Amino acid sequence: MAAAMARGWAADEGGPEAMLFCDLNAERAESLAEEVGGEARDSLSELARGCDAMVLAVKPDALEEVAAELGGQAPPLISMLAGTPTARIAEAFPGVPALRLMPNQPVEVRKGVLCYVPPRDMPDDLLTSFLKLLAPLGSLIPLDEGQIDPAMAIMSSSPAYIALVAEALARGGEREGLDPGLAGTLVAEALAGTAELLLKRDPATIRSAVAPPGGATEAGLAHLEGVVEDAFVNAVNASLERFR
Repeated sequence: MAAAMARGWAADEGGPEAMLFCDLNAERAESLAEEVGGEARDSLSELARGCDAMVLAVKPDALEEVAAELGGQAPPLISMLAGTPTARIAEAFPGVPALRLMPNQPVEVRKGVLCYVPPRDMPDDLLTSFLKLLAPLGSLIPLDEGQIDPAMAIMSSSPAYIALVAEALARGGEREGLDPGLAGTLVAEALAGTAELLLKRDPATIRSAVAPPGGATEAGLAHLEGVVEDAFVNAVNASLERFR
């Protein structure tokens, strides 16, 4: 996710002046830095000394280890740790302003959804600068802390689910003789257009318009209704169970 954000920033004039990277896999940090025009650092302490703000993009279980390595001191933080409330960040980094953020993968193409918890103890000017920094990556959605995990389960995980749907649709076309590349393009363009349409119309209206009674789409929907809803509800629940 951090790599996706970096790529989105690198492609937009509104991004940070410079980006520094540190990873347990030094080659991965160096490769990303080279790709987006940033620089790699050998240690977290070296990274922290060189930046005005730091994005935490580690596994939740690694928070205490990272905090210990930094001695609990860091520049203002943007935390992307799933299932990790602001209170736990504050315990690990006492007195360090932190914004809890949950973006999704389309930040890479500046079409992401970025849910965040409005911080209580962050200076207004710092929050404003953080939101200005994040705005080019997509739509910023403020949420109460109790809502961000359910939101994550549908907006952060859903690009993977939609990609699975895209693969399945394309395979259906391939089995009927379409070139795999063409099938993939047709599905991608259809999904992109439908996403735009969903911002203007509700899903039921779109289904009604595309699937008149007795038509081919109605026949296809008959195989999906109920099955798809149950599958996605179960997927959302399974994701949330990882953090409960």
